[in-house]
Amino acid sequence: RDRLKNIRSGLLEDGTAIGMGLATSVERLRNSKAKTRIIILLTDGVNNSGLIDPMTALEIAKAYKIRVYTIGVGTMGRAPYPMKDQFGNIHMQQMQVQIDEQLMKQISVQTGGKYFRAIDNNSLSRVYKEIDRLEKTKIEISSFKRYAELFLPYAMLGLLFLLLEVVLRHTVFKSLT
Repeated sequence: RDRLKNIRSGLLEDGTAIGMGLATSVERLRNSKAKTRIIILLTDGVNNSGLIDPMTALEIAKAYKIRVYTIGVGTMGRAPYPMKDQFGNIHMQQMQVQIDEQLMKQISVQTGGKYFRAIDNNSLSRVYKEIDRLEKTKIEISSFKRYAELFLPYAMLGLLFLLLEVVLRHTVFKSLT
């Protein structure tokens, strides 16, 4: 909660930098030795900022054989969008939801991925489950377990009680029977 209270918005330039996001992801994956390398590109808008064009980033992803699944997120039609007024106050204003579905489809098809549209949390969850179903890679996991035998103190205590019972039965409690 403390971290959420300290979040400051407006530090980054507003906009959607699809090319930058894709190129940055490719850079992180390009030297990976994994059998399959995938990127999930999730966007809520059209490319309107960034230094790298989405088509250039697409060519880079293709060159490194990285599969890209694209997801367009947002309702159909209009949705509330935070806007600053002339006094710096933020107000919600209804804006048309614009997603460049043609670009998203092109990126996914050319890299061997698939395009999805998510209009709410449930559909986004279904999209991730579908991608999980499509991307199954068997991995070998080696695990080592260290066992420690902990019975010895309890066995010694039991043996002590057994010995005590034999001694007491033949000495103190012998006269009672």
